[in-house]
Amino acid sequence: MTTMLVDHLRSLPDEALAALLRMRPDLVVPVPSDLSALALRAQSRMSIARVLDGFDRFTLEILDAARLSRGQSATTSLESIFALTTAADHEATRAAIGRLRARFVLYGPEHDLSVAAGVDEVSSPYPAGLGRPAALLDAAAAELVADPARLRRTVLAAPPPARAVLDRLAAGPPVGTLAGGGDAGSPVRWLVDNDLLVAVPSGGFELPREVGLLLRRDTGPLGPVHPAPPGLDAAAREPKAVDSAGAGQAMDAVRHTESLLTALEAEPATVLRSGGLGVRELRRLARAAGLEETAAATLLEAAYAAGLAGEAEAHAAPVGRPAPETQVLPTARFDAWRASSIARRWTDLAAAWLTMTRQPGLVGQRDERDRPITVLAPEVERSGAPATRRTVLAILGGQPPGTAPTPDELLALLDWEAPRRTRGRENIYREVLTEAALLGVTGLGALTVQGRALLADDAAELGHDQRAAADPLGTRPEGLRAPDDPPSTIKVLDALLPAPVDHFLLQADLSVVVPGPPEPELAAELDVVAEPESAGGASVYRVTPDAVRHALDTGYAADDLHALFRRRSRTPVPQALTYLIDDVARRHGGLRVGSTGSYLRSEDEALVAEVLADRRLAGLTLRKLAPTVLVTPLASGRLLQELRDAGYAPVPEDASGVTVRGRVRVRRAPARTNGLARLGAAGAVDAIAAVQLTQPRLLGIVEQIRRGDAAARASRRAPAAVRPGSGTGPVPVQTHTQALAVLQQAIRDKALVWVGYVDAHGSTTSRLVRPVSIGAGYLRAEDERTEMLHTFALHRISAAVLD
Repeated sequence: MTTMLVDHLRSLPDEALAALLRMRPDLVVPVPSDLSALALRAQSRMSIARVLDGFDRFTLEILDAARLSRGQSATTSLESIFALTTAADHEATRAAIGRLRARFVLYGPEHDLSVAAGVDEVSSPYPAGLGRPAALLDAAAAELVADPARLRRTVLAAPPPARAVLDRLAAGPPVGTLAGGGDAGSPVRWLVDNDLLVAVPSGGFELPREVGLLLRRDTGPLGPVHPAPPGLDAAAREPKAVDSAGAGQAMDAVRHTESLLTALEAEPATVLRSGGLGVRELRRLARAAGLEETAAATLLEAAYAAGLAGEAEAHAAPVGRPAPETQVLPTARFDAWRASSIARRWTDLAAAWLTMTRQPGLVGQRDERDRPITVLAPEVERSGAPATRRTVLAILGGQPPGTAPTPDELLALLDWEAPRRTRGRENIYREVLTEAALLGVTGLGALTVQGRALLADDAAELGHDQRAAADPLGTRPEGLRAPDDPPSTIKVLDALLPAPVDHFLLQADLSVVVPGPPEPELAAELDVVAEPESAGGASVYRVTPDAVRHALDTGYAADDLHALFRRRSRTPVPQALTYLIDDVARRHGGLRVGSTGSYLRSEDEALVAEVLADRRLAGLTLRKLAPTVLVTPLASGRLLQELRDAGYAPVPEDASGVTVRGRVRVRRAPARTNGLARLGAAGAVDAIAAVQLTQPRLLGIVEQIRRGDAAARASRRAPAAVRPGSGTGPVPVQTHTQALAVLQQAIRDKALVWVGYVDAHGSTTSRLVRPVSIGAGYLRAEDERTEMLHTFALHRISAAVLD
């Protein structure tokens, strides 16, 4: 069959071969040496499985029809396939056959179609849910089905319980087990005794194909087919309500992410030896941000993918505690991100979520060793995650605005569009819907306008990459977005969000109400001078003595605070706030801290005596040097913190006695390279190839393959040359068929053979091995030097020479 496909490929024009490589880009990773290698790779298990994964349910049903209708020559025809479908489905059937032939799952002329060899290996052994022909199962069953009238009488004579078993098996799959059903008098035993079922060596039974076709006389040989996707009876939401709900959720997602990263800034999280953050660390961060742990894990993964958090070596731990190896903390990019607009911050976060190769839904589950999977752990890595998210959002984006299908309706549609990808992975798609709602990509169950813009920007980015690959010198810049032109997602979300405010409303109870999202400068000031109480469309802060002291610690003077509140507040400044600032400022700086270890001094002797007598500070081992000076062996930072925790208000000073004020320097992880992979709907290999495989490059690859094929055919009878000196391996001057023949001969003779092999990077290597077996597209061979068994993909073998 490979020879037939090679001949068919050889007869195609270059444009047709290029179209095949564009639709199946995995065939050129690496570039095959000749058409024989291309044909073998096109029928390998992995390549066929990848292409079948992209077919819809009806196309797979028509492929089953092609498998069923094969005759003794192992080929079929359009007429045979049409005979298994109804006349109403013939147009859809012809379109499905066109998709199969375009990807060479079916190939050959219309009257003599062949099915690619790997299809049977990766598909169900029971096409369309029908069993094997009776002639292959049992002689008595074959005799029964050879007489149609007798077969109908036997089926009609089946008792109701036995007929129910037949109907169930006729719907597929056509096999079952005899456990508990093979006793005398049971329905299964009656069917086996009357040759309607055939016992198989595995201990079960199978329904012969002819019996299944008879039972399907009302629905057709293929059973119920599905030429069109299922309709959605989805609720229709008001688009404005959907967009408003999504915009509010987007603001919450940004705020919660900032809270998580601020908590990491205050106390970096220690990385486990196995990778990721521990359960306690995640619980602490979730509590600090007011989130559930699953939501916190999703936002942390997205922030890490966006380069807002990273890993850095930990500082030295206190004496007696082991120093952790690494910690997770914000990166320098977090500072710029926090100072940008909400729309830009959300766009960075949502784009990172859409393209990250991480599956946050795995956090909290158990791995194969029954250990919990933690956030940021290597076990959360899934290369197909971006394709899954794009698939779900594309389904929602294909519906009218405001359409909110239920998860079950969405899964039914996904099961039609890509059944091989969907079945068994329903929970993953439900997780995507939950994450999209958390981020505000969806609102009230429908895709929001910013979600649609996010998908459009993502597609435009992929298109930008493809156009850039087609025009590497940049001579045709038309259609490319300018570097300083913001994505449309930012513009769309900016129009939905309330305008940032530069003021607040001071209340008599010292609460500060911000009537909208604060500007970055106002938000930075409020973080210093007030404590947050609630957040949302209008956030509430409160001015407390601790907040005023913190502002004074960071460099504000009392007059600065008075001026700040007068400038920012649209309501009169309460007298209580003025008194509070003055009172705290009067006591602030009464104590001075330096380093000896460190020292403490004050002009107030009574205050120094009070500190020395304070039992809460006994751990500082303070010692009095003078009526106004105390010293301790601890560092000044520790002394400052302990005094502040005890309720005092010290300030640091330098060696000359000048007060040192300013913001506390915070650690930052090194800048991370944004490694977000732009994965296409069919996975990483397809997406990378789709970006790089432009038409000129595809035609160049086709020309290279044809040259290699011509050289291989010219040297078909020439023996494989071996480089001088043993151990250097073979020179790949063989066709792929010759290499396979050498390997098969080596298996029969148990001989050593040099194998030329193209690795994943395109480099050619050689190895001396003893072949053991060939099957399923792989060669298994033993390396006598290391006594290890190696596996080689057959389509990557370039030559084979007996030693």
